[in-house]
Amino acid sequence: MNFDFLIVAGLFNMLAAVLHIGVIVGGPSWYRFFGAGEAISLMAEQGSIKPMLITLSITIMLIIWAVYAWSGAGLLPNMPFLKLGLSIITSIYLIRGIGGLIAPFVTNHPEVKQNSTTFWIWSSIICLIIGLCHLMGIVAIWSTL
Repeated sequence: MNFDFLIVAGLFNMLAAVLHIGVIVGGPSWYRFFGAGEAISLMAEQGSIKPMLITLSITIMLIIWAVYAWSGAGLLPNMPFLKLGLSIITSIYLIRGIGGLIAPFVTNHPEVKQNSTTFWIWSSIICLIIGLCHLMGIVAIWSTL
């Protein structure tokens, strides 16, 4: 099948969505382990609903991204603005991946420094891999969109 990369990208998106649900269920220690930052972890410890709402929003976004990838692969009906949607999703992953490999070394911003350099490197590599799966997938189907 020519669209294997988009199928894999959709699987990665869905796995990330499931992991985000796991973070909600796992609570503050999971927020910390997966790099949400100390502020979010403390809010979760204090019983705030904000971390759950943020994480649930990310989960929904990732599910939508999986649907777009699988739509591009032909597994699901065409989503609206499929070409634009896949391009934006791919760009977000690649920008996050590249930016995350640079940011911890060039800034002292609290939003960056709340996470370890190890977190930034690993999460950025993951984003780059997912972004590259999307990119290779959309390159393969671009003329058919």
